Amino acid sequence: MEEIEIIARGLGFPEGPVVLEDGAVLLTEINGGRITRVAADGAVTRLGAPKGGPNGLAMGPDGALYLCDNGGSLYLPGHFMGMGPASDYAGGSIQRVDPRSGERRVLYTECEGHRLSAPNDLVFDRQGGFYFTDMGKRYARSRDHGGLYYALPDGSAIRQLAYPILSPNGVGLSPDESRVYVADTEGARLWCFEVEAPGVVRAGTFPAPHGGHCIAGLPGPTRFDSLAVTAAGNIAVTTLGTGFITVFAPDGRLLREVKMPDTHPTNICFGGADMRTAYVTLSAKGELARMRWDEPGLRLNFQH
Repeated sequence: MEEIEIIARGLGFPEGPVVLEDGAVLLTEINGGRITRVAADGAVTRLGAPKGGPNGLAMGPDGALYLCDNGGSLYLPGHFMGMGPASDYAGGSIQRVDPRSGERRVLYTECEGHRLSAPNDLVFDRQGGFYFTDMGKRYARSRDHGGLYYALPDGSAIRQLAYPILSPNGVGLSPDESRVYVADTEGARLWCFEVEAPGVVRAGTFPAPHGGHCIAGLPGPTRFDSLAVTAAGNIAVTTLGTGFITVFAPDGRLLREVKMPDTHPTNICFGGADMRTAYVTLSAKGELARMRWDEPGLRLNFQH
């Protein structure tokens, strides 16, 4: 196993890490509804009042945080994962968050007349718009469909790009932004969509109903969560069940599997002066890990 340092413990299903210039990490705690700052020395500070189901988090062009809120989930004693929608669930949303106070403002709750179900993850392009996934909500005997969307951070425009996708989770852009990658949780599939213009993907063809191209997948009892792209264009996908970070080449070749000390690594992001410091949320244990990576991560647009 690679040398892994645990820098924070006691987190409630952490996700969505964002690395700051001073080495601190902002992340979400889905179980508890919190946005949390973890300093480089591991000190934990909660920002603002807890609410909803904060999930994916990204830094926008205006220096604010942008949040995918899944609307909240039901957490039962003995279960670290949500067991369906919260009792007060009324849909998901995209929100703008003040990175200092944690104050949240709702930007989007629907697209083309349809309610957002459970926004999960987001990534900004160079133009300042963002792609985001809506994972859909799981119920006892049914589930909402998920999809891929594009929106502007001022709340003025949102559009659906690909629908339905079974359970879209992590999302990332290739270094040249000609591709957007989506990790599909159930079935462990990595989808690729060709970008024709900011917020416009090439119309797909059969057999995928949403038009994506499946470039990679894993057999067995595995599920994909979030992803991060490296500077070389490789895609690092957090893999649930087996507890690996699985690294794929852009053509889908399996390059590397990095074992984590948790069955549910959910997110990975990169920071540091050389972009080779990887931060991983370990959600079964409720921890944030830090380690050296074998190649530089891709510096995200608007990353400090």
